Amino acid sequence: MTDIKILSDRFPGDFVFGVATAAFQIEGASKADGRKPSIWDAFSNMPGRVFGRHNGDIACDHYNRLDEDLDLIQTLGVSAYRFSIAWPRVIPEGTGPINEKGLDFYDRLVDGLKTRDIKAFATLYHWDLPLALMGEGGWTARQTAHAFQRYAKTIADRLGDRLDAVATFNEPWCSVWLSHLYGIHAPGERNMDAALHALHFTNLAHGLGVASIRSERPELPVGLVLNAHQTYPGSERPDDLAAERRAFDFHNGVFFGPVFEGACPESFMSALGHRMPQIEPGDMETIHQPLDWWGLNYYTPMRVVADPATDAEFPATLPASAVAEVKTDIGWEVHAPALGDLIRRLNAAYRLPECYITENGACYNMDVEDGIVDDQPRLDYIAEHLDVTAALIGEGYPMRGYFAWSLMDNFEWAEGYRMRFGIVHVDYDTQVRTIKKSGHWYKALAEQFPRGNHKAL
Repeated sequence: MTDIKILSDRFPGDFVFGVATAAFQIEGASKADGRKPSIWDAFSNMPGRVFGRHNGDIACDHYNRLDEDLDLIQTLGVSAYRFSIAWPRVIPEGTGPINEKGLDFYDRLVDGLKTRDIKAFATLYHWDLPLALMGEGGWTARQTAHAFQRYAKTIADRLGDRLDAVATFNEPWCSVWLSHLYGIHAPGERNMDAALHALHFTNLAHGLGVASIRSERPELPVGLVLNAHQTYPGSERPDDLAAERRAFDFHNGVFFGPVFEGACPESFMSALGHRMPQIEPGDMETIHQPLDWWGLNYYTPMRVVADPATDAEFPATLPASAVAEVKTDIGWEVHAPALGDLIRRLNAAYRLPECYITENGACYNMDVEDGIVDDQPRLDYIAEHLDVTAALIGEGYPMRGYFAWSLMDNFEWAEGYRMRFGIVHVDYDTQVRTIKKSGHWYKALAEQFPRGNHKAL
């Protein structure tokens, strides 16, 4: 489904086509204008944590190339830009003094989007916790949730009048499980008890953040971005089917349940509830507030088989991907139907508001040859997933927009700069941006939907 006209005709005229980035992955300028270190600055500089000990000191130098990059977004014809705000740039110690120069940067970013008629979708937390907060326990400590509450209020007060939407968190699955249980992301913990504390206090921070934003800007649409996993059993054997259900609760239910139902899944609590931190009166009510929208980040399905060695402690190890015929350069299975299966399953399980695909894309590492980047597999990947999104709209699901991940190649967390997800190529030595074949195709699609047609949330 790469024919642009046929595909575009399946979307409503007010569907939002956008691109997405994250602060730590593109901004660089890690010590400029009062910014202080995040946990990712520290983690990146520890041997053995990030490929090649790559770090975010320069990244895509977006901090110094803001107008050039905003012009690039405009050139792509999209109607919205999803970006994250760096907490350590705004409140460098996590608590304490506000850094006006940091806020000034985001003022320029948002104002630059407005002058270019591009909607501003901000994310408050995309994993760059101010390093100073680790001294108080980071996300394993309740006070971090209250520090986030103040940070959210600060952003809503300063930028909320010009934002089109705001998300509290990006992919808490990563900042909870991948960061505190599996040790793959900062701060690199491998401890179930730490992860369970981080789970509750992250969920609590979300709820406190929602309330804080609404107290400042009641008209600003507030949401949450979740990288939900479509889990499939490895076989029809009863033990694999049971393992898949546990995995769905562990990887999805512990976020969706508290936010959309006010409770964690019973299966999870019966297995691990005794190791959770104290859930104080009012916590679950704070977490469980109606949202105006939610975002789904989807890349690949999760295949689950029973493992007697770990199932006693719920699915404490990451399921392996299937032996797939088609994988991206990062090794992830390509299976677009899983996106539809996941949306249907989540909507059957929870009462969900309007949905945006806030990230979707593929890692392919083609380089520039004769001024061109021929990344046809990425183009095909995006087209296949948009085909599924269009089908969901046809079935009546409230899908309101799609953000390609990513605007440009960038710091890919533990993989450093060796993995490329951008629809725009970045030469990290020269910082030259080159629109890839997928980017030109996406531009042609986005331009089928004039910016003025897009309604407010």
